[in-house]
Amino acid sequence: MQRLWPGIRYLLREVQRKWRRSLQFRTVLTTLMLAIGSFAVVGAYLSNQIANNLFQERLAQAESETRYNVKQVQDTFDGAQVTDQSSVITLVYDTLNAVEGRGSVIQRRYVFEAMPEQTKPRNRWVESRASDQLTIGVIPPDLRKAVQDSGKDQYWASTQFPVGTEDRPGIAVGNKVTFNGTVYELYLIYDLNTAQKTLDEIQNVLLAGGALLVLMIGGVAWYVTRNVVSPVSHAAVVSEKLAAGQLQERMVVKGEDEVARLGASFNHMAASLQEQITQLAMLSQMQQRFVSDVSHELRTPLTTVRMAAEVLYDAREDFDPINKRSAELLYNQVERFQSLLADLLEISRFDAGAATLDAEPTDIVQLVAHVIEAVAPVAAEYGSAVTLNAPDGSVIVDMDDRRIDRILRNLILNALEHGEGRPVNVSVAASDTAVAVAVRDHGIGMTPAEAARVFDRFWRADPARARTTGGSGLGLSIAAEDTKLHDGWLQAWGSKGRGSNFRLTLPLRRDEPVTKSPLQLEPVNVGLPVTGSQRTVVVLDPPRSAETPARTPGGTETEDRA
Repeated sequence: MQRLWPGIRYLLREVQRKWRRSLQFRTVLTTLMLAIGSFAVVGAYLSNQIANNLFQERLAQAESETRYNVKQVQDTFDGAQVTDQSSVITLVYDTLNAVEGRGSVIQRRYVFEAMPEQTKPRNRWVESRASDQLTIGVIPPDLRKAVQDSGKDQYWASTQFPVGTEDRPGIAVGNKVTFNGTVYELYLIYDLNTAQKTLDEIQNVLLAGGALLVLMIGGVAWYVTRNVVSPVSHAAVVSEKLAAGQLQERMVVKGEDEVARLGASFNHMAASLQEQITQLAMLSQMQQRFVSDVSHELRTPLTTVRMAAEVLYDAREDFDPINKRSAELLYNQVERFQSLLADLLEISRFDAGAATLDAEPTDIVQLVAHVIEAVAPVAAEYGSAVTLNAPDGSVIVDMDDRRIDRILRNLILNALEHGEGRPVNVSVAASDTAVAVAVRDHGIGMTPAEAARVFDRFWRADPARARTTGGSGLGLSIAAEDTKLHDGWLQAWGSKGRGSNFRLTLPLRRDEPVTKSPLQLEPVNVGLPVTGSQRTVVVLDPPRSAETPARTPGGTETEDRA
C-alpha cells in the first residue's frame, strides 16, 4: 500500500482535475454512476426476489415431505414387534435410512435424538443417531426448544451443516416421534446447495449483463455528450484567445442546427466586439496622447505664468487690499494648477507604460518618520495629533523611496484633511516576507461603496466639499499605480463616523509575491501599542501648556517635534 499510495493519490488528483475542467467527463461519469446505482438497486431487488422464491419453494417441498416421512416413521415404530436390543437398533437404523433416501444422491439428512430429562423407560437402547458427520449441534437451539415444547406440531429453521470439507446451507424441519415409550426429536435436513448454485449463476448473469449494459450506456453518453460538448469546448478555446487579444479568432460553423446557430451568433458577437474594442483602443490612445501632449504643451506657458505670479505675490504688500488678495489667489491657484499638471504627466507615463521602478534597499520606518515630519505644518494647521507605531529597529525593503514617499504623503495628507482634527495613527509592521504601513484617521469615514471607488481617477465622495490641500483627485490613483509597480497592495477601509484606514503592503524583496499582510485592514483596536517590541513616537501633538509635558498612552514623556 505504501508503494501504491502515490499512484492512487495521483490518479485521484487527475480525476478531480478532470471533473472540474471537463463537462464531458463529468456528464459521462455521472451517467455511469447513476446507471451503476440503478442496476445495483434493481439487481439487488431481483436477486432477493429470486432467492426468496427459490427458498419458499424448497421450504414448502421440505415441509410436505417431512410430514409424509415423519408419519411413516411413526407408523413403523407403532407397528414394530421387537423386544431385544439388536432388533430395536436394526429397526431404527433401517427406518431412518429409508427416510434419508440414500442412493446416488442423498435427498435429505436426519438427526434423531432422545429428548432430555426422560427417566422412563430405562431400558431404551437408542439414544441418538444422525447422518454422516452430523450431530445435534447443527440444529439451531431455538428450533430444538420449539420442538421440545410443542405437542405434535412441526417447526423449521435455516441452518448450515458440514458435507465433507464445506458447509452447506439447508433447512431443518423438526417433529416429535415416540418409540417404546421414549419421546424422540426427529429433524430432517434438506440441502439447499443446488438452489444456492442456481442463485449464484443468476447473480453472475445479472452482474455480467449489468456491467455490459453500463459500458454501453457509458459509450452512448460519451458519444452524445461529445457531439454537444465539442462545440462548447471549441467556443471556450476561441473565447480564451479572444480574451488574450487575438480578436481575429472565430468558431468553425458546420450544419444548420442549434449548435451551428450558436457558433454563427458567437462569431457575429466576436466581430462586433472586435470592432468596438478597436474603436475604444483608438479612442483611448487618442485620449492618452491628448492628455500627454496638452500636459507637455502647458508646461512652458505655466512656468511663465508661475514666474509672473511669484513676482506679483512677492510684491503684494505694495498693493491695495483687493489687488493683494487677487495676487494671493493667483499664486495659490497657479501652484495648484502646476500640481495637477504634474499629476497628469505622471498618469500619462503610467498609461504609456513608461513608468519604471528604481528600487534600492531602504529603511521604511525612517522613510515614514521623514514623511510625517514633512507634513507637520499641515497637521499643526488641522490640529491633529500624529503618532507613529513602528517596530523597534529598521525594516529594510527593496523599494523606490521616491514613489513610496509620494504614496505615504498622499495617505497622511488625506487622513489629516478628512480627520476633522482628531488623532491620526500611522502603524508599521513586518513579517518574514512583507511589510505593511497603515494610516488610520478618526474623521468622517467612508461607506464600503466609497472605499471601493476611492482609487478611481478624479473621484470624490463629496465633489462639493471644499479642500484646502491637494484636490486634483489623482493622488490616490497615482498611489495605486506606484503600488502596482512594487507588486504590492493598497487597500482602503472606512465606516461612516468612525474614520478610515488605508493599508499599504509591500514585499520585503522584489519578485516575492505578497500573500498576507502583517496588519489587519479593518482596525480592531486603534489604541497605541505598549509592548516592548514596538516604539511609539508622538510626532505631532496639539499645543499644551508649558507646565504639562506631552505623554504617550503608555505614560512615557515624548518630544513635541512639531
